[in-house]
Amino acid sequence: MWGRMNGLRVLELGTPGEMRTWLTGLALSGAKQGTAGLLELDYHAENEPLERVGERLALVGDAGAQVATVEVTGVTQVPFAEVSWEFADSEGEGYTSIDGWRESHRRYWRAEGYEVNDDTTVVCLSFRLVSE
Repeated sequence: MWGRMNGLRVLELGTPGEMRTWLTGLALSGAKQGTAGLLELDYHAENEPLERVGERLALVGDAGAQVATVEVTGVTQVPFAEVSWEFADSEGEGYTSIDGWRESHRRYWRAEGYEVNDDTTVVCLSFRLVSE
């Protein structure tokens, strides 16, 4: 089950440390407006429902405190091989191609102990910053 803070579900980007600090900074700057998760790993295993459009989430920084509130603007489920360039670019992480996005995400999830294939269901979450 995901954490709750100030009555909102928590959104933690990436892994703690340098990665979370960087990704949270991108979200706070407005450059990052999307994040990807795995349906099986991040939702089913955690017994969490998908976010819904209009839901507000507590964006939590590396220190574990809420740094902002974001509002969900889109939630789609797609096979890994069908994640669009538009979504990948919305992550704001400097990818120059969909292949670069796919390789980076395969590496990340592999490091988390989960191998993805072209049919693995990815949850593409789009959001906007509503308060800091």
